[in-house]
Amino acid sequence: MATTVEPRPAKKTDNNANQTGHYVSLAISIVIGLAGVFLRFVQDSTLMSTISNILLLVASIMAFRIVFRILK
Repeated sequence: MATTVEPRPAKKTDNNANQTGHYVSLAISIVIGLAGVFLRFVQDSTLMSTISNILLLVASIMAFRIVFRILK
């Protein structure tokens, strides 16, 4: 009584969350945010505060977009 085993095709998953591009861009946004935090404490001037706030805002927006793209 011999039984034959038929090979099953490989299961294809389109896993969007494991793409390395998401995590590279997330790391870049974290570095931009850290630069904004660093600039906040370098010098107490209006120009440096404005630049650091802009960097923090850009990094936050990038991070939220990337995280929601990963979750999608």
